[in-house]
Amino acid sequence: MFSLLWRFFPGPVWLRLIVLLVALAALVYAMIFYIYPWVSQLLPEPEVTINQ
Repeated sequence: MFSLLWRFFPGPVWLRLIVLLVALAALVYAMIFYIYPWVSQLLPEPEVTINQ
């Protein structure tokens, strides 16, 4: 998978590395702010009980 991405991006090695890091940052941003909140709405809330 990584080699496919590495061959897909044009340019010298330093530019490919920057583009891959930006793509990784965009993926992490999308996961934190869009995907995880959407999935958390689909999951049932845990029932917490404390016996004393």
